[in-house]
Amino acid sequence: MPSNVAPAPGTGTSSAAGAEAVVPAEAVTPLIRGIAVLRRLTDADGVSSLSGLERSTGLARSTVDRITATLARRGYVRLDGRDAVLAPRLMELGNAYLAALRLPRLLDAHADALADELDESVSLAVGDQDGIRFIHQATRRRAMSLSFRIGDLLPAERTAPGPLFATEWGDREWARWHERRAADPEDRGFPAVPARSRPIEYGEDDRNDEKDRIGAHRTNRANHTNGKDLTVAQDPTVDRDLTVGKDPTVGKDPTVGKDLTVGKSLAADRPEEEQGAGRSARRLPTLGDDFEQRTAEAREAGWALDDQLIEPGLVALSMPVREAGRIACVVSVVSHTSRHTAADLRDTLLPRLREAVAAMERELREAQHAESATPTPRATAAPSGLAVWTGASKQELGREFIESLARGLTVITAFGEGRAELNLTEVAQATGLARATARRALITLEHLGYVTAHDRVFRLTPRVLGLGFPPLSRTSLAEIAAPHLTELSQRLHDSVSLAVLTGDEIQYTGRVSTSRVMSVHITIGTRLPAYPTALGRVMLADLPEPPLTELLPLTPRTITDPARLTAVLDRVREEGYALVDEELEVGLRSVAVPVRERGGRVVAAVNVAMHSSRRTPEECVAEVLPELRAAVGRIEEDLWVAGRFRRVPRT
Repeated sequence: MPSNVAPAPGTGTSSAAGAEAVVPAEAVTPLIRGIAVLRRLTDADGVSSLSGLERSTGLARSTVDRITATLARRGYVRLDGRDAVLAPRLMELGNAYLAALRLPRLLDAHADALADELDESVSLAVGDQDGIRFIHQATRRRAMSLSFRIGDLLPAERTAPGPLFATEWGDREWARWHERRAADPEDRGFPAVPARSRPIEYGEDDRNDEKDRIGAHRTNRANHTNGKDLTVAQDPTVDRDLTVGKDPTVGKDPTVGKDLTVGKSLAADRPEEEQGAGRSARRLPTLGDDFEQRTAEAREAGWALDDQLIEPGLVALSMPVREAGRIACVVSVVSHTSRHTAADLRDTLLPRLREAVAAMERELREAQHAESATPTPRATAAPSGLAVWTGASKQELGREFIESLARGLTVITAFGEGRAELNLTEVAQATGLARATARRALITLEHLGYVTAHDRVFRLTPRVLGLGFPPLSRTSLAEIAAPHLTELSQRLHDSVSLAVLTGDEIQYTGRVSTSRVMSVHITIGTRLPAYPTALGRVMLADLPEPPLTELLPLTPRTITDPARLTAVLDRVREEGYALVDEELEVGLRSVAVPVRERGGRVVAAVNVAMHSSRRTPEECVAEVLPELRAAVGRIEEDLWVAGRFRRVPRT
């Protein structure tokens, strides 16, 4: 790798960082650099200044500018002044992985139903090397609620799913785990979790002790003949007082109201001289030191607990969901100690969790049987004229457009439902790229850990979810629409609004006003009756039985006859827009179109409002409506990408 490209953070493995030091000769450097920029933006929660990207990546400012210009052209970032902001369309990369995985499509409904029944948060996770990564979250809205997002990466040893995945690890995976623990003693490579602090500073003697532990671990495993994992009890370097799944460094937390002492503090039994011995003092146990013992117990029990390993108060119970004898994913019920202790969570909810897992495994078996009976043909045609698009982009942006970066990212989207495994020829056909170009992109993506190759067949890895998915997975419809509303208002020089339907009223959730002497002034959160507004009518028209009661005359032109209003709604449904002229307020004219989700259901509406002196109704239809429909089309494109594997909040 060129010296000015820093390794991507947050990989969760020291081996991954080390692998990046040796870049394959055929790797695509612009693709490596572009992915580094996307990772930095992800770690920055979706937004960073261009100068900040320059500093964090070590790339030249001109290179950062070219990369962000290319990503903006692709629709993956939005340039807002001096800032680069991740855009919802970037989620198509993570969607490709989730579609190829199949699990969200098959199991999300089961997880949601379980969360509704238990009134607790439920998550699905897959293993990602020595970490776990979430693929679904069904959270409860509470003052104390789960903040993890789809795509977040957690260290395996600080979670309930981790020991379950580790039951399938071999020597290579355990060695990688030990190496990462030694290289990252505070879990700084996992931005989604609080840092793992130690009770004393990690001195040089401690580093040597950790190296000795790794060597002893490898020797002991090699000498084992019974196939059992080395447990904490068998490891002479770990104190016997360390209990399973507990953090001996945590005391009572008066803010929780529960006894959070989950293990005996060894420092209390040590002489004062040893406790204050400085940098060469013996390292106290810390979070995760008992991971091998927890793994052995998870193998025997078939479930695992997280008793405040991530932070005080957070508890979880997990069970594996198996397919063809292997762990496909792990389902977890997550709670807070104010509602359940870890033991109470196990005793109360384990039977119900077993039933849910059995239903999920049955769903996977039935899907596998159906897929075997009617195999889905793989895509072979090139999608949407990539060559034409890249050519036009290159012509428009010149050297600011990095063609190899755009092509490399497109390779990820070649995978999807029914296309979990592709060979080189199939990738080339699905993207429209030359085989040589597709091959170099796959070599680069494999080097970075985003694809794996076996017998000339490629698969996406969970790491793809680390490209923007976590910060974007919490994006609301109002946030998706905001830049499009701003652009439309600037184009038309009129006020633009987004609203949702709540009963027989509309509620404004997005708003861009103009700076005119005479302009429409409405704030976000304002509620108005739906029947006399253009926004309300396009949403009422989508309902089988719209509420048309209490039709009061707000102006002399307000339609108050139910039969007449029903006929108006029929016409709105047929024409796809509504124009209301001075029915809500004298002098106010507006035109609106609906916003539809992937299934076609209307979930919101966007309008352009103005004083009646600005444009005639005919001019609104001829001049405003085409621009309005185009803007809503762009909102829907982003909404459909963002909502493919998650529910997008309307507000």
